Amino acid sequence: MKKLFFLLCIILSAHFTNAQSYIGFLTDNYSGVHGVISNPANITDSRFKTDVNLVGASVLFANDYYGIKLSDVTSGDFDFEEDATKNPSNSNNIFGNVDVLGPAFMFNLDKKSSIAVFSRMRVNYNINEINGETYESISNDFDETEDFNVNEEDYYLTGNAWAEIGITYARTIYNKEQHFLKGGVSLKYLQGLGNAYTSGKDVTIDYDADGSNLGGGVTTGSITTTGEVNYGHSDNIDGNFEDFDLEIIDGAKGFGLDLGFVYEYRPDFASYNSTDSDGNIYGRKDKNKYKFKFGLSITDIGSIKYKNGTANTYDINGTINEDDFENEENFEDVLNNLYREINSGLSTKAMLPTALHLNADWNMLKKFYLNLNTDLSLSSNSKENTNRIANIVSLTPRFESKGFSFYMPLSLIQGSGFQWGAGFRAGPLYIGSGSILSLLTSNDSKAADVYLGLKIPITQKSPKDKDGDGVTNKQDKCPKVAGPIENSGCPWEDTDRDTVLDKDDQCPEEAGPVENSGCPWKDTDGDTVLDKDDQCPEEAGLPENSGCLYKDTDGDTIYDEEDKCPEEAGPTENNGCPWKDTDGDTILDKDDQCPNTAGTAANNGCPEVTETVQKTLNNYAKTILFNTGKTSIKVESTTALIEIIQILKEYPNAKFSVEGHTDSIGSAVNNQKLSENRANSVKDFLIEKGIDSSRLSAVGYGETKPIATNMYKDGREQNRRVEINLVK
Repeated sequence: MKKLFFLLCIILSAHFTNAQSYIGFLTDNYSGVHGVISNPANITDSRFKTDVNLVGASVLFANDYYGIKLSDVTSGDFDFEEDATKNPSNSNNIFGNVDVLGPAFMFNLDKKSSIAVFSRMRVNYNINEINGETYESISNDFDETEDFNVNEEDYYLTGNAWAEIGITYARTIYNKEQHFLKGGVSLKYLQGLGNAYTSGKDVTIDYDADGSNLGGGVTTGSITTTGEVNYGHSDNIDGNFEDFDLEIIDGAKGFGLDLGFVYEYRPDFASYNSTDSDGNIYGRKDKNKYKFKFGLSITDIGSIKYKNGTANTYDINGTINEDDFENEENFEDVLNNLYREINSGLSTKAMLPTALHLNADWNMLKKFYLNLNTDLSLSSNSKENTNRIANIVSLTPRFESKGFSFYMPLSLIQGSGFQWGAGFRAGPLYIGSGSILSLLTSNDSKAADVYLGLKIPITQKSPKDKDGDGVTNKQDKCPKVAGPIENSGCPWEDTDRDTVLDKDDQCPEEAGPVENSGCPWKDTDGDTVLDKDDQCPEEAGLPENSGCLYKDTDGDTIYDEEDKCPEEAGPTENNGCPWKDTDGDTILDKDDQCPNTAGTAANNGCPEVTETVQKTLNNYAKTILFNTGKTSIKVESTTALIEIIQILKEYPNAKFSVEGHTDSIGSAVNNQKLSENRANSVKDFLIEKGIDSSRLSAVGYGETKPIATNMYKDGREQNRRVEINLVK
């Protein structure tokens, strides 16, 4: 009955292999050389100087038929047939893989590029879409087995084992401010270790428990099949899949290719950069700098050609006896001895499980991250001898640091459902499982995986800054004394101790004030007045004159600063200005009592009243008429008075006496009084019209100074007069 079950496993399988390896661990920025598994770009700009993997293995088994409780399995006496929960359906699946990363290492070539060399062994298998009810039937004894029928139509199955030796090169492509992009490629030499596949067309299997009578009352079952089956395998497989060993096969070789890119968004890029004294920018190599990281890669492009492999096609239309089936030693004998071979060949070609990987990583807070990863198969599910991965989506929160990381992946795996796991990395040890928490908490777990390994991680060192000045010891020319970046971490010196640092001091070896850029103030002309205060810095002068000499432009012995006429010589008593002679009478204004009117020296610069002028005055004065017996001046005398005023103004400093005279008619007393009053009337008129009162005096002589006889009328008229005489 086991051969019948194995026949069903081969015929009814489809391949979901190479499920995610090292679930959770590959999200870690400290996974090191393991990063080439999912994306070859991961190894450059990494947190490692070098990373050496000693050995690591990841094993996964998943199905949707058996459900177990982990505590029952580990109790010691557990039987799958008796104790496991069974979930039969029309399409049950079983698949698994082993992924061993052997000796591998990575290191940095320079600041922008890295290289890795790795060895790897991989085994993939699965059983897919088996009818669970059928499996329950054939797993029992024949006597208890009932008839069953399976209509499988077309199917494809592939199992493959191979070893890889690969080299990876990764390089920074773009690094500017907050944007960073790197890419990588892995070239892999593939060595086949074993391969088997089968595919079918329009396949059905009908088992009749009472189908054949062997005589003597003995009845055995019959197996009726229809369709066409393709079957191929490498030359180290003889048809008995239970006993073959993995081994290097001559002529089983191939090549593979992985390509990948990683973009990082670094909004705080500046906080990770420093500038040395030469202006070169260097960044922290020991820190993740991104807020968001996005990865895209395609892996396992290629194939392995088994040159000595066997590939046959069989017509399985017909009915065979169950006993005949049981008598055959292996599955290949069943096909060769019980069915008709319609085609045969000597070569098989196993395609790698080409896949697309999308990865997004979010640095939520310092050392806490959240990763979203999707693995999608790019291989056709209807192409024979082609490996395929199971599509998977994983959400993994993690804590990450240089020495320790912890992750808890939550995954949805095609054909296996939800998985919850945990893992950690501690120094050289990494261990974990993508399903351990599901196994611990569920009574019906259908998947199990585990990975474990040891490596020698040599991480980038944190830059040391012994003096705490922000310049790392490697870049610091004074690592024990704090100093600015622009001076290579050394403090600025103050050679002359004037409190102005040498970098700002224009006279670093000579003390000077801050306001003069550390230079002492100069006294170019040596006059004890510093140049900063000296208005004549190149000519010695006097401190009280801001360092300048007093000038005497006009040579009058009076300095220009005090000379009101600096360009014209003049005496000291006139503030350096020459005395003026405004009226041009050769008598200086300072001595001229009439500076605006030309005069004579004898008259102190004032014009002299000549006899002619005196006569003219009196001629006008004699024409002044008074009302009879009164002191009031007649109107018709106004013209004569105006003329008198004009003459008086021409001699502004001359003083005049207005003299009144009468005839002898009347009493001498009255005549005296009348003469005085009339003299005062003329004086008052002149003062009223602008003549200074200090220049005028009035006097009356009555009848005492006649100029003609009073005996006659003409004589008396001449005696009644007013005279204006110069007071000498």
